[in-house]
Amino acid sequence: MNTSFLLLEDGTVFTATGFGTPAPLLGKKAPIAEVVFNTSMCGYQEILTDPSYHGQMVVMTYPHIGNYGCEASFEEHLGLPKPISCTALLVHSVYTGPLPPKRVSLHDYLLTHGIVGLCGVDTRALTIHIRNKGAQRAIIFRTEGKTLSRSEHEHALSLVRAYPSVSELDLIEGISTKCVVRDPLSGAPKDASLRFAVVDFGIKRSIVTELYRRGVAVTLFPPTVLSEDILRSGCNAMLLSNGPGDPERLQDVVSMTKQVIEAGFPVFGICLGHQLITWALGGSTKKMKYGHHGGNHPVVDTQTGACFVTSQNHSYASETKTLPPSATVWFRNANDNSIEGLFCTDKRVSCVQFHPEASPGPHDATWIFDRFILDAKEASV
Repeated sequence: MNTSFLLLEDGTVFTATGFGTPAPLLGKKAPIAEVVFNTSMCGYQEILTDPSYHGQMVVMTYPHIGNYGCEASFEEHLGLPKPISCTALLVHSVYTGPLPPKRVSLHDYLLTHGIVGLCGVDTRALTIHIRNKGAQRAIIFRTEGKTLSRSEHEHALSLVRAYPSVSELDLIEGISTKCVVRDPLSGAPKDASLRFAVVDFGIKRSIVTELYRRGVAVTLFPPTVLSEDILRSGCNAMLLSNGPGDPERLQDVVSMTKQVIEAGFPVFGICLGHQLITWALGGSTKKMKYGHHGGNHPVVDTQTGACFVTSQNHSYASETKTLPPSATVWFRNANDNSIEGLFCTDKRVSCVQFHPEASPGPHDATWIFDRFILDAKEASV
């Protein structure tokens, strides 16, 4: 354990104790990333290994983290060399007690994978600060002493302010497939009635698992896939996966998606996939103040009035005023009224901003996969 510092780009400093991989000394490649808060009470390993958190430090608002340990079966990455995608984990209290057999501590898990952890953080104060000021870049480091001098503060501040914003980074590189992969997980349905072409921007393992459970086979495509590759693949529908970063940077993907939609092919999207479909339909997205990250976000189905509690992780949202008349708002967030889903009245296109696969839960919205599959079946008749 060691004294470490978290410095936000507005100059605010939080002092903490390091765990996992020790924070480097200032100037020794200290980790810099956008810091966001997650409101889930558990599921910390799924959050750590969700590629959508690439380029972000995660603050857990629940005060005590790590009490059930870590094991490989909880991981959400799909065969990545580095299972943990986020830059660092910040918690108020980290569990150090006994664990079930064959599980490792959160400290050892972060240490094994070279990830910095901070505990003893005033996560309530940090969360309120982010909520009021917005998500911002931060740097984690140690110094030779246990206090931060003025010159060290100024040096660290210059480093974090010089670092690119999330909207300027290519965060998909290194967390998505570079080649076509047929049935990327074991347990694929042997007599699949449908096959989805899934474009991988950092897909979660549970998305593939939910499709398998419903008898749908999967062919994984890289983000560089062309529309003709999708249309000639023999698949029944295209699903755009979750992933990190700003969708506006992915205009080649937007163009590909538009071409596939115009060809009459069923197209679905989850999280980043939803945002890319928004662009392909002629709309646009905006950076949110602090985003939605957690497992307790309520959304309302505009067609039925039903409310679902969902798992979410996104920093961008569709802008209502930019949507074409053919795009109908399917879901809205019950807290801030932001768009959480779309469908088209004249095409087989639908998408959701939240994570119907959950992992971590809740599982209220897994029926979304049934809706996607039904649309694909009807298009195949």
